[in-house]
Amino acid sequence: MSLDVEFASDNHSGVHPEVMNALMEANKGYSISYGEDEYTLSAKRLLRKVFGSNSDSFFVYNGTAANILGLKTVTKSFHSILCASSAHLTVHECCGPERFTGCKLSTIPTEDGKLTPALIEPYLMGMGDVHMAQPKIISITQSTELGTTYTIDELKEICRFAHQNNLLVHVDGARLCNAAVYLRTGLKEITKDVGVDVLSFGGTKNGLMYGEAVVFLDKSLAADFEFYRKQGMQLTSKMRFISAQFNMFLQDDLWKKNAEHANQMACYLEKELKMIPHIKLVQKVEANMVFVRIPLDYMKKIRKKFYFHVLEQDPSVARLVCSFNSTKQHIDGLIDGLKQICD
Repeated sequence: MSLDVEFASDNHSGVHPEVMNALMEANKGYSISYGEDEYTLSAKRLLRKVFGSNSDSFFVYNGTAANILGLKTVTKSFHSILCASSAHLTVHECCGPERFTGCKLSTIPTEDGKLTPALIEPYLMGMGDVHMAQPKIISITQSTELGTTYTIDELKEICRFAHQNNLLVHVDGARLCNAAVYLRTGLKEITKDVGVDVLSFGGTKNGLMYGEAVVFLDKSLAADFEFYRKQGMQLTSKMRFISAQFNMFLQDDLWKKNAEHANQMACYLEKELKMIPHIKLVQKVEANMVFVRIPLDYMKKIRKKFYFHVLEQDPSVARLVCSFNSTKQHIDGLIDGLKQICD
Protein backbone atom coordinates (compact mmCIF):
# COMPACT_ATOMS: atom_id res chain seq x y z
CA MET A 1 0.00 0.00 0.00
CA SER A 2 1.38 3.41 -0.95
CA LEU A 3 1.47 6.10 1.72
CA ASP A 4 0.55 9.79 1.43
CA VAL A 5 3.78 11.75 1.85
CA GLU A 6 2.60 15.36 1.60
CA PHE A 7 3.60 16.28 5.16
CA ALA A 8 6.84 14.33 5.61
CA SER A 9 9.18 17.05 4.33
CA ASP A 10 9.32 20.14 2.15
CA ASN A 11 12.04 18.20 0.33
CA HIS A 12 9.30 15.94 -0.99
CA SER A 13 7.70 18.77 -2.95
CA GLY A 14 8.39 19.22 -6.63
CA VAL A 15 9.74 22.28 -8.41
CA HIS A 16 7.77 25.50 -8.64
CA PRO A 17 6.51 25.94 -12.24
CA GLU A 18 8.24 29.30 -12.67
CA VAL A 19 11.52 27.79 -11.52
CA MET A 20 11.08 24.88 -13.92
CA ASN A 21 10.49 27.36 -16.75
CA ALA A 22 13.70 29.17 -15.78
CA LEU A 23 15.59 25.88 -15.97
CA MET A 24 14.19 25.19 -19.41
CA GLU A 25 15.25 28.64 -20.61
CA ALA A 26 18.74 28.11 -19.21
CA ASN A 27 18.92 24.85 -21.14
CA LYS A 28 18.87 26.62 -24.48
CA GLY A 29 22.15 26.87 -26.30
CA TYR A 30 25.62 27.06 -24.79
CA SER A 31 27.00 28.84 -21.76
CA ILE A 32 30.41 29.26 -20.12
CA SER A 33 31.07 26.73 -17.36
CA TYR A 34 32.10 26.88 -13.70
CA GLY A 35 30.21 30.05 -12.80
CA GLU A 36 31.43 32.44 -15.45
CA ASP A 37 28.07 32.35 -17.21
CA GLU A 38 25.56 35.18 -17.44
CA TYR A 39 23.06 33.41 -15.18
CA THR A 40 25.53 33.08 -12.32
CA LEU A 41 26.82 36.63 -12.64
CA SER A 42 23.23 37.89 -12.60
CA ALA A 43 22.31 35.77 -9.57
CA LYS A 44 25.35 36.98 -7.65
CA ARG A 45 24.35 40.58 -8.38
CA LEU A 46 20.85 39.89 -7.09
CA LEU A 47 22.22 38.32 -3.92
CA ARG A 48 24.45 41.36 -3.33
CA LYS A 49 21.37 43.53 -3.72
CA VAL A 50 19.53 41.42 -1.15
CA PHE A 51 22.31 40.94 1.41
CA GLY A 52 24.40 44.08 0.93
CA SER A 53 27.15 45.36 -1.33
CA ASN A 54 29.89 43.99 0.93
CA SER A 55 28.59 40.43 0.70
CA ASP A 56 29.77 37.66 -1.59
CA SER A 57 27.83 34.53 -2.58
CA PHE A 58 28.67 31.13 -4.01
CA PHE A 59 26.47 28.27 -5.20
CA VAL A 60 26.61 24.62 -4.13
CA TYR A 61 24.37 21.62 -4.65
CA ASN A 62 22.90 21.07 -1.18
CA GLY A 63 22.50 22.35 2.35
CA THR A 64 25.02 20.04 3.97
CA ALA A 65 27.70 21.31 1.60
CA ALA A 66 26.66 24.91 2.23
CA ASN A 67 26.99 24.45 5.98
CA ILE A 68 30.26 22.53 5.89
CA LEU A 69 32.06 24.67 3.32
CA GLY A 70 30.89 27.92 4.87
CA LEU A 71 32.17 26.79 8.26
CA LYS A 72 35.37 25.31 6.85
CA THR A 73 36.29 28.65 5.29
CA VAL A 74 36.24 30.54 8.60
CA THR A 75 37.60 27.91 11.01
CA LYS A 76 40.78 25.96 11.69
CA SER A 77 41.07 22.38 12.88
CA PHE A 78 41.69 23.33 16.52
CA HIS A 79 38.44 25.31 16.72
CA SER A 80 35.04 24.28 18.05
CA ILE A 81 31.64 25.07 16.56
CA LEU A 82 28.79 25.71 19.00
CA CYS A 83 25.30 24.61 17.97
CA ALA A 84 22.00 23.39 19.39
CA SER A 85 21.79 19.67 20.13
CA SER A 86 18.89 19.50 17.65
CA ALA A 87 20.82 21.23 14.84
CA HIS A 88 20.92 19.60 11.42
CA LEU A 89 24.67 20.18 11.60
CA THR A 90 25.07 17.58 14.33
CA VAL A 91 22.05 15.30 13.91
CA HIS A 92 21.69 14.77 10.16
CA GLU A 93 25.01 15.54 8.48
CA CYS A 94 26.73 12.22 9.19
CA CYS A 95 29.78 13.72 10.96
CA GLY A 96 30.54 15.66 7.78
CA PRO A 97 31.24 18.91 9.65
CA GLU A 98 33.74 17.18 11.93
CA ARG A 99 35.43 15.35 9.07
CA PHE A 100 35.82 18.23 6.67
CA THR A 101 36.40 21.11 9.10
CA GLY A 102 38.41 19.13 11.64
CA CYS A 103 36.53 21.07 14.32
CA LYS A 104 34.78 19.80 17.40
CA LEU A 105 31.01 20.27 17.47
CA SER A 106 29.93 21.44 20.92
CA THR A 107 26.21 20.73 21.17
CA ILE A 108 24.00 22.67 23.55
CA PRO A 109 20.66 21.29 24.83
CA THR A 110 17.65 23.53 24.19
CA GLU A 111 13.95 22.78 24.54
CA ASP A 112 12.75 24.87 21.60
CA GLY A 113 15.72 24.58 19.24
CA LYS A 114 16.89 28.14 19.97
CA LEU A 115 20.18 29.16 21.53
CA THR A 116 20.65 32.13 23.85
CA PRO A 117 23.79 33.79 25.26
CA ALA A 118 22.95 32.28 28.66
CA LEU A 119 22.90 28.78 27.17
CA ILE A 120 26.07 29.36 25.14
CA GLU A 121 28.25 31.02 27.78
CA PRO A 122 29.11 27.88 29.80
CA TYR A 123 30.58 26.38 26.61
CA LEU A 124 33.11 29.18 26.16
CA MET A 125 35.66 27.32 28.21
CA GLY A 126 39.37 26.98 27.67
CA MET A 127 39.79 30.02 25.46
CA GLY A 128 43.54 30.46 25.05
CA ASP A 129 44.28 27.09 26.66
CA VAL A 130 46.48 25.08 24.27
CA HIS A 131 45.04 21.82 25.66
CA MET A 132 41.45 22.61 24.67
CA ALA A 133 39.39 23.18 21.52
CA GLN A 134 39.02 26.91 20.88
CA PRO A 135 35.43 28.19 20.40
CA LYS A 136 35.26 30.04 17.09
CA ILE A 137 31.75 30.18 15.71
CA ILE A 138 28.13 29.87 16.84
CA SER A 139 25.87 28.11 14.35
CA ILE A 140 22.13 28.69 14.64
CA THR A 141 19.26 27.50 12.46
CA GLN A 142 16.60 29.93 11.24
CA SER A 143 13.92 28.76 11.45
CA THR A 144 14.96 25.96 13.78
CA GLU A 145 14.63 22.22 13.37
CA LEU A 146 11.71 22.41 15.82
CA GLY A 147 9.82 24.97 13.75
CA THR A 148 10.54 27.93 16.02
CA THR A 149 11.94 31.26 14.83
CA TYR A 150 14.50 33.64 16.32
CA THR A 151 13.20 37.18 16.64
CA ILE A 152 15.29 40.09 15.40
CA ASP A 153 16.13 41.06 18.99
CA GLU A 154 17.20 37.49 19.79
CA LEU A 155 19.44 37.43 16.72
CA LYS A 156 21.02 40.76 17.64
CA GLU A 157 21.66 39.52 21.16
CA ILE A 158 23.42 36.36 19.96
CA CYS A 159 25.53 38.24 17.40
CA ARG A 160 26.49 40.92 19.90
CA PHE A 161 27.45 38.25 22.44
CA ALA A 162 29.45 36.34 19.82
CA HIS A 163 31.41 39.34 18.59
CA GLN A 164 32.13 40.50 22.14
CA ASN A 165 33.77 37.11 22.65
CA ASN A 166 35.66 37.15 19.32
CA LEU A 167 33.32 34.57 17.80
CA LEU A 168 31.54 34.52 14.45
CA VAL A 169 27.91 33.63 13.77
CA HIS A 170 26.77 31.17 11.11
CA VAL A 171 23.13 30.70 10.14
CA ASP A 172 21.81 27.50 8.64
CA GLY A 173 19.08 29.15 6.59
CA ALA A 174 17.50 26.13 4.94
CA ARG A 175 14.15 27.71 5.89
CA LEU A 176 15.30 31.33 6.18
CA CYS A 177 12.50 32.43 3.85
CA ASN A 178 9.86 30.96 6.14
CA ALA A 179 11.41 32.77 9.08
CA ALA A 180 11.45 36.10 7.24
CA VAL A 181 7.80 35.71 6.31
CA TYR A 182 6.84 34.86 9.90
CA LEU A 183 8.75 37.90 11.18
CA ARG A 184 7.28 40.08 8.40
CA THR A 185 10.68 41.31 7.36
CA GLY A 186 13.24 40.97 4.60
CA LEU A 187 16.16 38.59 4.31
CA LYS A 188 18.84 41.20 4.99
CA GLU A 189 17.09 42.37 8.15
CA ILE A 190 17.56 38.95 9.79
CA THR A 191 21.10 38.34 8.56
CA LYS A 192 23.40 41.22 7.68
CA ASP A 193 21.57 43.84 9.72
CA VAL A 194 21.67 41.82 12.95
CA GLY A 195 25.35 40.89 12.64
CA VAL A 196 25.41 37.43 11.02
CA ASP A 197 28.76 36.59 9.40
CA VAL A 198 28.11 33.49 7.27
CA LEU A 199 24.82 32.21 5.85
CA SER A 200 23.66 29.01 4.20
CA PHE A 201 20.74 30.33 2.14
CA GLY A 202 18.36 27.54 1.20
CA GLY A 203 16.20 27.20 -1.89
CA THR A 204 15.51 23.47 -2.18
CA LYS A 205 12.87 23.43 0.57
CA ASN A 206 11.09 26.43 -0.96
CA GLY A 207 10.48 25.52 -4.58
CA LEU A 208 13.88 24.95 -6.21
CA MET A 209 14.95 21.67 -7.78
CA TYR A 210 18.28 21.80 -5.98
CA GLY A 211 20.89 24.35 -5.03
CA GLU A 212 21.88 26.53 -2.07
CA ALA A 213 23.92 29.70 -1.73
CA VAL A 214 26.73 30.27 0.73
CA VAL A 215 26.65 33.97 1.58
CA PHE A 216 29.51 35.71 3.38
CA LEU A 217 28.04 38.94 4.75
CA ASP A 218 31.59 40.32 4.89
CA LYS A 219 33.29 39.30 1.66
CA SER A 220 36.74 39.37 3.29
CA LEU A 221 35.73 36.13 5.07
CA ALA A 222 35.31 34.40 1.70
CA ALA A 223 38.97 34.62 0.65
CA ASP A 224 39.56 30.86 0.43
CA PHE A 225 36.04 29.61 -0.22
CA GLU A 226 36.47 28.86 -3.92
CA PHE A 227 39.36 26.52 -3.20
CA TYR A 228 37.44 24.67 -0.47
CA ARG A 229 34.42 24.41 -2.78
CA LYS A 230 36.57 22.77 -5.46
CA GLN A 231 38.14 20.39 -2.94
CA GLY A 232 34.68 19.67 -1.58
CA MET A 233 33.42 18.52 -5.00
CA GLN A 234 30.77 21.27 -5.10
CA LEU A 235 32.08 23.36 -8.01
CA THR A 236 29.56 22.36 -10.65
CA SER A 237 30.55 22.85 -14.28
CA LYS A 238 27.00 23.64 -15.43
CA MET A 239 26.42 26.14 -12.65
CA ARG A 240 23.85 28.03 -14.70
CA PHE A 241 21.24 25.45 -13.71
CA ILE A 242 21.57 26.47 -10.04
CA SER A 243 21.95 30.17 -10.78
CA ALA A 244 18.95 30.35 -13.12
CA GLN A 245 16.78 29.04 -10.30
CA PHE A 246 18.04 31.71 -7.91
CA ASN A 247 17.41 34.41 -10.49
CA MET A 248 13.77 33.37 -10.66
CA PHE A 249 13.63 32.80 -6.88
CA LEU A 250 14.76 36.34 -6.11
CA GLN A 251 12.89 38.18 -8.86
CA ASP A 252 9.41 39.41 -7.95
CA ASP A 253 9.82 37.90 -4.46
CA LEU A 254 8.97 34.34 -5.48
CA TRP A 255 10.85 33.20 -2.37
CA LYS A 256 8.41 35.20 -0.27
CA LYS A 257 5.27 34.02 -2.07
CA ASN A 258 6.28 30.38 -1.70
CA ALA A 259 7.16 30.74 1.98
CA GLU A 260 4.00 32.71 2.74
CA HIS A 261 1.87 29.92 1.31
CA ALA A 262 3.73 27.20 3.22
CA ASN A 263 3.44 29.14 6.49
CA GLN A 264 -0.26 29.82 5.91
CA MET A 265 -0.88 26.13 5.34
CA ALA A 266 0.95 25.31 8.58
CA CYS A 267 -1.30 27.76 10.45
CA TYR A 268 -4.37 26.14 8.92
CA LEU A 269 -3.05 22.70 9.89
CA GLU A 270 -2.40 23.93 13.43
CA LYS A 271 -5.95 25.25 13.73
CA GLU A 272 -7.48 21.99 12.54
CA LEU A 273 -5.26 19.83 14.75
CA LYS A 274 -6.29 21.78 17.85
CA MET A 275 -9.84 20.51 17.34
CA ILE A 276 -8.90 16.83 17.56
CA PRO A 277 -9.00 15.13 20.98
CA HIS A 278 -5.81 13.54 22.31
CA ILE A 279 -3.53 15.53 19.98
CA LYS A 280 -1.40 18.25 21.60
CA LEU A 281 0.92 20.83 20.05
CA VAL A 282 4.42 20.66 21.54
CA GLN A 283 6.06 23.68 19.86
CA LYS A 284 4.88 27.09 18.71
CA VAL A 285 4.06 27.17 14.99
CA GLU A 286 6.33 29.92 13.68
CA ALA A 287 7.18 28.74 10.19
CA ASN A 288 6.02 25.82 8.02
CA MET A 289 6.35 22.95 10.50
CA VAL A 290 3.90 21.66 13.10
CA PHE A 291 4.97 19.38 15.94
CA VAL A 292 2.25 17.43 17.73
CA ARG A 293 2.09 14.68 20.30
CA ILE A 294 -0.05 11.73 19.27
CA PRO A 295 -0.65 8.76 21.61
CA LEU A 296 1.48 5.87 20.40
CA ASP A 297 -1.42 3.52 19.62
CA TYR A 298 -2.98 6.22 17.43
CA MET A 299 0.41 7.03 15.93
CA LYS A 300 0.87 3.48 14.69
CA LYS A 301 -2.51 3.54 12.98
CA ILE A 302 -2.15 6.92 11.27
CA ARG A 303 1.33 6.05 9.98
CA LYS A 304 -0.13 3.11 8.08
CA LYS A 305 -1.78 5.68 5.80
CA PHE A 306 0.38 8.80 6.05
CA TYR A 307 4.17 8.97 5.96
CA PHE A 308 5.79 11.60 8.19
CA HIS A 309 8.75 11.81 10.54
CA VAL A 310 8.67 11.41 14.30
CA LEU A 311 11.25 12.68 16.76
CA GLU A 312 13.96 10.12 17.35
CA GLN A 313 14.08 10.96 21.05
CA ASP A 314 10.26 10.83 21.39
CA PRO A 315 8.34 8.64 18.89
CA SER A 316 5.04 10.06 20.11
CA VAL A 317 5.86 13.47 18.56
CA ALA A 318 5.12 13.89 14.86
CA ARG A 319 6.67 16.51 12.58
CA LEU A 320 4.27 17.71 9.90
CA VAL A 321 5.73 19.96 7.21
CA CYS A 322 3.88 22.20 4.76
CA SER A 323 5.29 23.31 1.41
CA PHE A 324 4.77 25.89 -1.32
CA ASN A 325 2.34 23.49 -3.02
CA SER A 326 0.45 22.21 0.03
CA THR A 327 -3.31 22.63 -0.22
CA LYS A 328 -6.20 22.74 2.21
CA GLN A 329 -7.48 19.59 0.53
CA HIS A 330 -4.23 17.79 1.48
CA ILE A 331 -4.60 18.99 5.05
CA ASP A 332 -8.28 18.09 5.23
CA GLY A 333 -7.40 14.56 4.14
CA LEU A 334 -4.88 14.23 6.96
CA ILE A 335 -7.29 15.72 9.48
CA ASP A 336 -10.09 13.36 8.43
CA GLY A 337 -7.73 10.41 8.83
CA LEU A 338 -6.72 11.56 12.32
CA LYS A 339 -10.32 12.16 13.35
CA GLN A 340 -11.33 8.66 12.32
CA ILE A 341 -8.62 7.26 14.55
CA CYS A 342 -8.74 9.65 17.50
CA ASP A 343 -12.46 10.36 17.90
